[in-house]
Amino acid sequence: MASACMQLCSCLLRLKTTRIALQYSSRAQKCPVASSGVPVMSSILHSAHTSSLTRPSSRLRLHRRSYSSTNTHTSLTKDIEAQPELSAGEVVPYKNPLSQQLRDGMTLTEVQQISLDLDTAPRLSPLDEISDEEALRLEVPSALPPASFSLRDYVDESETLSKLVQLGVNIWRLEQRPNVGSMLLKLDFHTDVAPRLVFLKEIGVEDFRLGHIVSHNPFILTESLENLRARVAFLRSKKFSSEDVASMVSRAPYLLNFSIQRLDNRLGFYQQQLGLSTQKTRNLVGRLPRLLCGSLEPVKENLKVFQLELGFRENEIQHIVVTIPKVLTANKKKLTQIFDYVHNTMNVPQSLIVKFPQVLNSKYLRIKERHLFLQYLKKAQYDPALPNYISLDRLVSLPDQDFCTELASATLEDFELFLKTL
Repeated sequence: MASACMQLCSCLLRLKTTRIALQYSSRAQKCPVASSGVPVMSSILHSAHTSSLTRPSSRLRLHRRSYSSTNTHTSLTKDIEAQPELSAGEVVPYKNPLSQQLRDGMTLTEVQQISLDLDTAPRLSPLDEISDEEALRLEVPSALPPASFSLRDYVDESETLSKLVQLGVNIWRLEQRPNVGSMLLKLDFHTDVAPRLVFLKEIGVEDFRLGHIVSHNPFILTESLENLRARVAFLRSKKFSSEDVASMVSRAPYLLNFSIQRLDNRLGFYQQQLGLSTQKTRNLVGRLPRLLCGSLEPVKENLKVFQLELGFRENEIQHIVVTIPKVLTANKKKLTQIFDYVHNTMNVPQSLIVKFPQVLNSKYLRIKERHLFLQYLKKAQYDPALPNYISLDRLVSLPDQDFCTELASATLEDFELFLKTL
C-alpha cells in the first residue's frame, strides 16, 4: 500500500515538473536569452512576425504555434526522463535548444548576422581593378540582339550597317536574301567595307551610285581588292575607257564579281555568234553590260527565234542587236507577239521592222491601242512610199500628248474616250 502511494506521488511530481518547464519555456520565448551576449530570440521573433503577416487565417497561426509547442514538449520530456528523479524543492535547469551550435560550428545568431552583413555590403565599383583570372570569368553581354528577322534592329548598334544606310543602301532589299544579313554584321567597316568603297570611287563610280551597287551586290564587299583591280585592268586592256568601266560597273553591279576568264569568254561569244567586229562588240557590251553577267541560254534562244521563227537573216539580226541590245535578253513570248501584230495585223513589211527595230522593244499594248486609234481615224498608213506616212519609230516613242497632236491630229481627250470603248 505504501509503495503504491509512493509511485502515485512520483507521477504527480513528474507532471508538475513538466508543467513548470513548459511555463518557463513559454516565458523564455518572450525574453532574450543571453547565450553569447546577443539577442537571438528577438530577431527570430521579428522574422516570424513578419512572415505571419502574410498568412491569411489565425487558425493557421495557432496550428503552427501548437506544432512548435509540441516539438518543444517532446524534446523536454525526453530530457526529463533521461534525468534522475528530482525532489519537489529542486529546480529544473532549462536548456534552450536554439542556442545549440549549427553547421560549421556557428550559432544561429552568427548566421543571421552574416546574412544581415551581406545585405548591407557595399557594391563593387566598375572602376575597381580585378585580377586576370576574374577578368576571364566575366561574361560580357553582346550589344547586338541575339536574333532578329530584320536588320533594322541592328542598325543602331552596328557601325557597318549604320554607315551603309547613310550611303543609301537598301537594307530591306538585303534582308530578303538568305545569309546576307549575317555576312554584313560580320564585316568591319574600316577594314572590310571602306577600302572597297574607296576603290569604286577611284575607278570613277559616282558617290550616289555606291548605295545602288551594294544594294544589288553586297558580295562585292567580300571580294579581295587584288581581284577587283585585276578585273578592272582586264577591261581597260580591251580598250574600254575609264568612263566606260565606271558606267558598266554602276549599271551591272555584279560585273566585277566574275573572273577574268569568264569575262573574256563572254566577249568572245558575242563577237563570234553575231559576227561583230571588236569595236562593235565593245559598243554592244558597253551599252548593255549585264550581257557579261547573266546566263547565255536566253541569248542563244532569242537568236534562234529571230532566225527560225521570225525569219530574219544574219545581217538583219546583227543590225537589230547592235541598234537595240535589249532584244537579246527580252522575253521570247513578247518578241513573237509584237512581231506578229506589227507584221500581220498592221501589214508592216519585215524590212521596215529591221529599219526601225525599236518597235520590238516597245510595249505590245501601246502599239495596239495607237494603231486602233489611227485606224479609227483612217490614218493608219505605215508605207513610206505613200502620203501621210507614219514612222514606226515615232509611233512607239512619242508621248501620248505628242502622238495625238502630231500623228493623229486629235486631242488627248479624244484618245482617252476611244480607249474606254475598247
